[in-house]
Amino acid sequence: MSSTTDTGDQVRVIDRGVPPERFARGWHCLGLVREFGDGLPHQVSAFGTELVVFADDEGKLNVLNAFCPHMGGNLAHGTVKGNTVACPFHDWRWRGDGKCVGIPYARRVPPLARTKSWPTTQISGQLFVWNDPQGRKPSDELAIPEIPTYGDPGWTDWVWNSIVVENSHCREIVDNVVDMAHFFYVHYGMPTYFRNIFEGHTANQLMRSRPRADAVGVSVNTNYSVENQSDATYYGPSYMVDKLWSAGRSAEGDPNIYLINCHYPITSTSFRLQYGVMVQKQAGMDDDAANQIAAAVGKGVAIGFEQDVAIWKNKSRIDNPLLSEEDGPVYQLRRWYEQFYVDIEDVKPEMVNRFEFEIDTERALQNWQAEVDANLAAGRSAIAPNLSVNRETVSTPS
Repeated sequence: MSSTTDTGDQVRVIDRGVPPERFARGWHCLGLVREFGDGLPHQVSAFGTELVVFADDEGKLNVLNAFCPHMGGNLAHGTVKGNTVACPFHDWRWRGDGKCVGIPYARRVPPLARTKSWPTTQISGQLFVWNDPQGRKPSDELAIPEIPTYGDPGWTDWVWNSIVVENSHCREIVDNVVDMAHFFYVHYGMPTYFRNIFEGHTANQLMRSRPRADAVGVSVNTNYSVENQSDATYYGPSYMVDKLWSAGRSAEGDPNIYLINCHYPITSTSFRLQYGVMVQKQAGMDDDAANQIAAAVGKGVAIGFEQDVAIWKNKSRIDNPLLSEEDGPVYQLRRWYEQFYVDIEDVKPEMVNRFEFEIDTERALQNWQAEVDANLAAGRSAIAPNLSVNRETVSTPS
């Protein structure tokens, strides 16, 4: 056991703080493009308000404020008519740029008949919306990168899941970027290497890990001595691309799995977590078999994320975490994250300057291996029982 300094009767008091009312500046993924392109308006609760997503007659996806400025009708309950969404209350018709272009019963459209149109982009089969409390347009340097293998016939399509997390702020999931130890307890991996790099609007997590032999079913790799490698990067406050090399595959080559981990705020104390996987097809494998592998990978990812959600639902917000040396640069990460919650003019150099940190995993691995061995000897599974999370699965199209 490690020795500790005697501090008498002093106890640590948790500072819960208050979650910001402001929503992060940046691109946020609302989901898969294919879920919005059916010719119907879709309601999305985000950024403390309601949005409507609809595809116009050219197939372009548009995002507007959901409530009609005329009398407050919900456009998401209306109808797509040509390149407009029509309000169900009085049939006022709103174009994707936010302008009302038709009122069937009126002689003319009022000059001020305009609602908010949110900037959007479509990347790798996903729909993104830009949020900026200052009303600025997104710069090119903040663009979300393409997944280079999306649409490649040698890869599956996305297997996608979605969970609404209540009574929790988005910061909880971002904290995971530096949390090496939780990968053992929550995601059932054994990190052998763990490094973080923060710079500009990106936060990077480099990890090598082995699957836990006492958590059968989480990993499709059943060789528990072989390392997997992960290179995960947050691009802005809410969208992570994780490149994965599984089952001993050399990281000198290209990854064989892409994992997306993203979210968008619903209110200041709730958010929608989304995650999806895309898998390279093995040589000679047909689409059905490849999709089954992708689904299995997605199931293993879901087990860990659902454990995360169960913890977030029952934990306290904490602004002054008490850390050990192996807990990683939590405070530095939160300083990086803060840049998205202040005006551009108030972004400080320490929020965006390059910062690197590597955790020594040797002691953790010794103790964790002993725990795994004890579980195996006793016939115990490490997987937490009775996980209950309202997960929405978007299956791969046939």
